[in-house]
Amino acid sequence: MASSTVNVVRYTALFAGVFYGICHRRSLQKAHDHEKEQHAIHHREQLIVQAKQAWRQKQESAKGDGVVTDPEDPRFDLEKLVAKWEKESL
Repeated sequence: MASSTVNVVRYTALFAGVFYGICHRRSLQKAHDHEKEQHAIHHREQLIVQAKQAWRQKQESAKGDGVVTDPEDPRFDLEKLVAKWEKESL
């Protein structure tokens, strides 16, 4: 049987390893959470940029000659669209 000194050293090493593992896991989790938060912020910024571009494009198309190019829109007129394309190709 092992002496009491050896048992104290074994359990001390065991508890030190467990404590180190807990501390290391917390530091890794904190870094991961920070990275995840930064990714979410970047994603939101990209969505805002895309929305601004879509809005700007929509506003520019509304300022144009009033031709609706969406075939699902009830105001869609194929003859006006074809005339616009012919005018642009000249």
